[in-house]
Formats: sequence, C-alpha cells, structure tokens
Amino acid sequence: MESKDLLTQFVARKIIETVGSQGNPPEYGFQYFSAGLEVYLNTIENEYLKTYIRDGGSVFKMVVGIYGEGKTHFLFSVREIAWEHNYISAYIPLNPEQTPFHKLQQVYKSIVANLIYPQTPDELLSGHERGIEAVIKKWYNEKYQEIAANTEEDAVIDELIRYASSLDSYESNSFRNALKEAFLSLVEKREDDFSLIIQWLVGENPPKNMLKNFKIFEKLDKSNAFKMIRSLIEWIQEIGYTGLVVLLDEAEQTPSMSSSQKNTLLNNLRELIDECGHTNFQSTMWFYAVTDENFLEGKTLIYEALRQRLSTIFDIEINPTGAKIYLNRIPTEPITLLKDIGHKLAKTYEIAYEISFNEKTLDETLLNIATEAYKRKLETGYKRLFVKSIITAFHKMRQSGSSLIPEDINM
Repeated sequence: MESKDLLTQFVARKIIETVGSQGNPPEYGFQYFSAGLEVYLNTIENEYLKTYIRDGGSVFKMVVGIYGEGKTHFLFSVREIAWEHNYISAYIPLNPEQTPFHKLQQVYKSIVANLIYPQTPDELLSGHERGIEAVIKKWYNEKYQEIAANTEEDAVIDELIRYASSLDSYESNSFRNALKEAFLSLVEKREDDFSLIIQWLVGENPPKNMLKNFKIFEKLDKSNAFKMIRSLIEWIQEIGYTGLVVLLDEAEQTPSMSSSQKNTLLNNLRELIDECGHTNFQSTMWFYAVTDENFLEGKTLIYEALRQRLSTIFDIEINPTGAKIYLNRIPTEPITLLKDIGHKLAKTYEIAYEISFNEKTLDETLLNIATEAYKRKLETGYKRLFVKSIITAFHKMRQSGSSLIPEDINM
C-alpha cells in the first residue's frame, strides 16, 4: 500500500513528528522506514495469508520483543499485508490493567470493537472508523449500490430485504439474526433498532425483552465467546472477505496478579491456542505481541501446558510453523539495520523540511547514533531509542550542517 505519491510534505512531517516525539510508528507512514522485517513478513504472507489461512486454517503466533523493539511496527506490517489479501483485521492495543484473556467474552468484545476493513492510504490518512458498526454500514452501502445498479428503482428495497433474509445459518442463530436485523434496520431507516442491535453485537447485553422481537436470545458470556467469534468469521467470509487477522499488542508488562487471576488468563490463552487447531475455527490468524515470556514462568500444570504449546520457534528456513516470533533474531546485523532505517527516515525528513543532507555528514551521524543506541540494547529497545534520537539529530543537522555524536544531542 505504500505510495510514493502520497509522501507529501505534510505526510512526511506527520511521520517525523510521530516518530520523533514518541518513537511509535504512525498507522500510515511506517512503510517509509521499514527495514529488516521482509524475510519474516514474506514467510507469513506465503505460508499463511496467501494459502493456509485463506483455505480455512487458523493459527496462533506469539511475538516477543522488549519495549521499543518494534512490535507495533511489525503488527502494522502484518496488517497491511492482510489487507492486500482482503482480510478484515482487528488491531487491539493492550494496557497494563486489561488484557482480553482475563475473560473469554472480552476477547470477542475487543475484536468487534476494533474491526477494520482493508484501508487505502487515503483512508488511513483521513481517519477511519473502526468496529463492527462501521463494517456493517460498509456492507450495507456496497450491497445497496450493487442491487441499485441492477434493479428497477421501485424494487430495490424488496431486493435488499430478500438479500438480508437469505443470509447463511451461522453457529449462533442469535448472531445471524442480529446481523439480518441490523441490515434491515438500515434498509428501513429504523435508527433506534439499529443502535440497540449494535449494542448486542458489541457485547453490551441489552435486556432480553428488548431483543426478543429480533429473535436474539443469547447473552454473551464465557460459555459462548468462541461460538460468537466463529460466527463473526462466518459472516466476514460470507460478505466477501478472506478471513480475520487479530493483532494483540501488549505495550507494557502486565502488573502483578494473584495466582487465581494468572491461572484464568493462562487457561483462556491456552484455550484460544487449542481453538486454532479445531476444524470449525477457520480462516483466522492471531498474533499476540508481548514484552517478555515471564508470564509463562510457573510450576502448575497450566503453565506447563501453555509452555508446551508455545515451545516452538518461528524460523523462516527451519520451522515457519513455530509459535514464537523473536524480533531480536531478525537476520540482519543490528548496526546495518539501524543505518538502513536511518537513511529511510532521512529521505522522509528531507521531504518534510525541503532540505538535502550532505551524504558524508549523514552517514557519519547515522553510524554514531546507531552504534550508541545498540550499546544500550540491554537497557531499552534500541530501535525506539535510535529513531527518536536520529530525528533529534536531524533537527540539529538542519541547523548546523555538521555530523553529530551522541553527546551532541544528550543521548
């Protein structure tokens, strides 16, 4: 989805502002300074998204990288490839106080709240709606246009109603009925009914008596969470998408929990991994990005069961089916990798500020900052430290025109 035509001065400036102030990748623009991930991403695309997941398989991968090592950048890259193959995605940032694995029903709620259909660069740059409501409205609008283009004007409504009534049966009848009635509410402009049904679809569980006329009888809880997710995927595929890619991004370590809380979290995670092996859990790929593997350390059976499921290591040549992806094992020499990232950011910076760096000065500065950042790899994520520091260096170079060392920018 990268388009050089879209790297306008404003977009370039936005990338520099985001990276320089936070060290985080922007939702659009990370493509312009990606480096070193290609071998991992190509394997994920060819082994999974183009084949196995498309054909009905499901898989779980755990991405391991300390804070600042590029987990979010990696997940955004996976999402972009998924969109290219027409998957719906759900990128779910996790905070230290909450992870959806505390409660299985929260896994479903987190997914439907963050659903995003494939986005163009223009859509990402102009802002986008997320969630199942946005997907339903897009589904309705596209179906309306399709039917209206091939149907007499006075028959369009009848055709839309007929289409909604012809939806396949899903594992959850209530889920199927909710989607049907949400679609019909849009056809018939029943805004209150639409809002009520959306409340149920996002897991808010409105009173049963308000839903019975729509034949929605289930209540979301831990016992039917996976059934709801499976039904969601069935619908996603019926309306023309390839499948679902879920990206869970743990920005910081989960704070200390009681033994009971840990057991619940780990058991739910184990259940999700096992679910990916079932034949009725189809066309979905899960990525769970964590800062470390400490949460697997324990002596009970649940710890051992989960460790066994996550014991294999993803390797592009030896074992692409491995469950764990280590971002610190990217097969590129670290200083070379940082310099490559730096050169790409320099090109973006030059567009943002309409300048040109002296090539020798730039190379010297990149080497100096990259070397210092990598020295601190045990203290912090050196990639985040590098990108923030190099933007600071670019600002100073724009004024001085000379090469810089770490001390020049108080690194």
